[in-house]
Amino acid sequence: MAMPLTGLLESDANAPQERANILIVDDLPEKLLVFETILADLGQNLVIVRSGSEALREVLRREFAVILMDVNMPGIDGLETARLIRGYRRSAHTPIIFVTAYADELQTSQGYSLGAVDYILSPVIPDVLRSKVRVFVDLYNMQQRLRQQALERIAIARAEAAQRAAEEGTRRSIFLAQAGRELADSLDADVGMRRLLALLVPRFAPRALLWLRDTGRGHERVLRCEAPALEGEAPLYFEGRDDVLSEVLYGSTRDTLEALTGSGARPDEESPSRLTLPRRDTGHGVVLPLITGERVLGGLLLCDPHRPPDWPTLEELANRAAIALENARLYGALQAEIVERRQAEANLLEASRRKDEFLAMLSHELRNPLAPIRNAVEVMRQVGAGADPRLTQAVSVTDRQVKHLTRLVDELLDVARISQGKIVLKTETVDLRDLVTQGLEPVQPLMAAQQQTLMVKMPDGPVWIRGDGARLIQVVTNLLHNAAKYTGPQGRIELSLEINEQGIDLRVRDNGRGIEPELLPHVFDLFEQGPRGLDRNQGGLGVGLTLVQRLVQLHQGTVAARSEGPAQGSEFHVHLPPQLVEEDHAAVPLPVAGTTASSGWAEGHSAQPARDCRVLVVDDNRDAADSMAVFLELAGFETGVELDGPDAIRRCTAERPRVVLLDIGLPGLDGYEVARRIRSLPEMNDALLIALTGYGQLDDRRRAHEAGFDVHLVKPADPDAVVELIEEWRQRDQRDQREGLPDGGVAAVSS
Repeated sequence: MAMPLTGLLESDANAPQERANILIVDDLPEKLLVFETILADLGQNLVIVRSGSEALREVLRREFAVILMDVNMPGIDGLETARLIRGYRRSAHTPIIFVTAYADELQTSQGYSLGAVDYILSPVIPDVLRSKVRVFVDLYNMQQRLRQQALERIAIARAEAAQRAAEEGTRRSIFLAQAGRELADSLDADVGMRRLLALLVPRFAPRALLWLRDTGRGHERVLRCEAPALEGEAPLYFEGRDDVLSEVLYGSTRDTLEALTGSGARPDEESPSRLTLPRRDTGHGVVLPLITGERVLGGLLLCDPHRPPDWPTLEELANRAAIALENARLYGALQAEIVERRQAEANLLEASRRKDEFLAMLSHELRNPLAPIRNAVEVMRQVGAGADPRLTQAVSVTDRQVKHLTRLVDELLDVARISQGKIVLKTETVDLRDLVTQGLEPVQPLMAAQQQTLMVKMPDGPVWIRGDGARLIQVVTNLLHNAAKYTGPQGRIELSLEINEQGIDLRVRDNGRGIEPELLPHVFDLFEQGPRGLDRNQGGLGVGLTLVQRLVQLHQGTVAARSEGPAQGSEFHVHLPPQLVEEDHAAVPLPVAGTTASSGWAEGHSAQPARDCRVLVVDDNRDAADSMAVFLELAGFETGVELDGPDAIRRCTAERPRVVLLDIGLPGLDGYEVARRIRSLPEMNDALLIALTGYGQLDDRRRAHEAGFDVHLVKPADPDAVVELIEEWRQRDQRDQREGLPDGGVAAVSS
C-alpha cells in the first residue's frame, strides 16, 4: 500500500499542481527510509510502496515523473513490474531507474529493453541519486508546461473558431428566421414558392429554379427566377443526393427539364449528374431536395458559376421550405376534409333523424297488428272457453306468442330510446324483494313448460333502494328469461339477492348451455347471440341483455357475465352501488303484476250484465276497432265504432258517448286534433278520453295530455285492463254525481 512521507506529502486534492509524483518501489524498509531522506529535499510528492503489485495499483491511479525501483523483490520482481508498467498507456514512457546491489550484462540489457533509463548500484550516493531524479522531474515539469501551452493555444483557436461559427450562425439564424417568417406567412403553395425563389436569387445564385411535384392535381409545376441571362454553352455540374438528382433531372418530362435548366439543355451521356446548358463558362450547380418524411416534394436547382454552395444554410432553407409547402398542402387537404366532415355530420344528423322517425313508425306499425290480435284472443277466450279443448289450447298458444312478440317490440324500442337518451328513470323508494318477485311471474310459464327448477334466495327483511321499479323488474325478468331460454328441460336456475357494505348483488345462475369464450366479451352487445341451430328454438332478437346492461348503467350499477364454457352453465351478476340503498324511508307500494281484472274476465263464459255506459272506439284499423268493440260488448258496455276523425266528432255530437277510445295515428285529422275538438264540445267536456296508440315515447305522452286525453295506453293494450279502467272511472263518476260534484274525471294515466 502507498506510504506518503509525513509532513512532506499531502493529499492529491490539496497538493500544489507544480509538484511532480515520484514512485519509490523496494521491499526493504531501511532502504525506503534512505530513499525518502535523500529525495525529501526535492520538494516533490514521494509515493512509497513495498511490492510490484502495489506499484501497479499506484501507476493506475496517478501519473509519475520518474519511478525508482529495486530489481530484486519477492513476488513480482523489478524487471517484470517494469514490463507491466510499460503495458499501460499512461506509463508507457515514464522513466524507470533500477536500483540493485549488482548488475551483470544480461540483467542490464534486459532492463534497458524494458524501458529503463539508468541503473544505480547500492549503496547509493545521495548526491548522484538526487541529481538524476531531479533531471527527470525537471524534464517532466517542462513537458507539463509545454502541454499546458499547447492546450491553451488549442483552446484559443477553438474559441476563435467558435466565435466565427457563432457569428456565422447568428447571420444564418437571422436569415433563416426571416426566411421562415416569409415562408410561413402564407398557406398558399404558389405564394410560398415565389417567396422561396426571391430569397435565393441573387443571394446564393444568379439563377434558381424550383420544381414541385403536385400529385394532388396530377401535373408538375415549375417556377424560375434568374439574374440577367448568360450566353454561350458550357457544361454545368450538379451536386446532391443521387436519388434526388435522378428524380429531378431525369424523372421529369423533356418540357419540364428545359423549363428547369433553360432551352437547349441536354443530358450528358457520360455523367448522370451533368447537363449541357447555354453558358459561357463551366459553372457549378446544386440540387437540393424538398423532402418531408420519405417523400420527395420536388427540388431546388441553383446555378452559380462563382461561389461554392453554403450547404448548411441551403439545406436548412430547403427543409423549412419543404415544411412550409407541406403545411400548405395539408392546409388545403384539411379544408377539404373539414368540408367533407361537415357534410358527413349533416348526413349523420339526417340519418339519425330518419332513424328516430323510423323507430317511431316501427312502434306504431308493429303494435297496430298486435292490438286486434290480442283483442280477438280475449274474445275467443270468453266466447269459446270450455267448448273445445283444442280451441282453448289454440287460444293459449296465440296469447303466449302475442305477449312474446309484444315483449320483443318493447325491448327493441327501449334500447333505441336509451341510446337516444330519451328514457328518464322515475326513482322512488321500493323494496327490491318485491321487484324480484314481480320479475319472476312473467317467466314462470316458460320455466313450467320446460319443467325447470327455480331456486330463490333473498334476505328475510326488506331491501329498500332508490330506483325505477318498473325498469328494475325488466332487469330481473330479462335475466331469468335469458337463463330459461338457454337452459334445457329439467334444468336448474338459481336467483340470489344479497345486501352488504359494497352495495346490492343480484345473481342469476343456470346449468344450461353456457357461453363460448369468444362470445363472452360481446354478450351484452346489441343483436349479439350465440350460435343457434336451424330450429332456432331459442328465438329472440339479441337485445334482452343489452337492455339489462343499459338499465343497470342508468342506476349507476354494473352487470357482468361469467361462464366456464359450453355446457358449463352461466352466471350474470348485477351490482348496484351502496348509495342507492335506503335505511329510513317512506316506501311507495308498487302494484303487483297480475292483479288486474284480466283473470276474472278470462274465466267468464258469457257476456257480463249490461253497464250504463256508452263507449265509442275510433281506429282506422277496422280489425283493431271491431275486436275491441266486441270485447267491450261482452263486458256489458254499449259500443260504437268509427274509422276516422270527422265521423267520430259527428257521432260524439249526436250520441254523447261517456268513453272514447281514440287512436292517435288516424288519416287526415290525427287523434290529437280530434281530441281537442271533442273536448271543445260542451256535451263531451266530462267524458273519459283514452289514447290508444302505437306511439309510446315521452313526447307522445306529453302531447296526448296537452290535447285533452285522460289516459295514454300503448298498443297492444290489455282489453281486461281497459275494461277495469273504464269501470273504475264509471263508478267514480256515479259516486261524484251522487255527491253533487261537477264530474268524475280521472287523473292522466300512462300505461
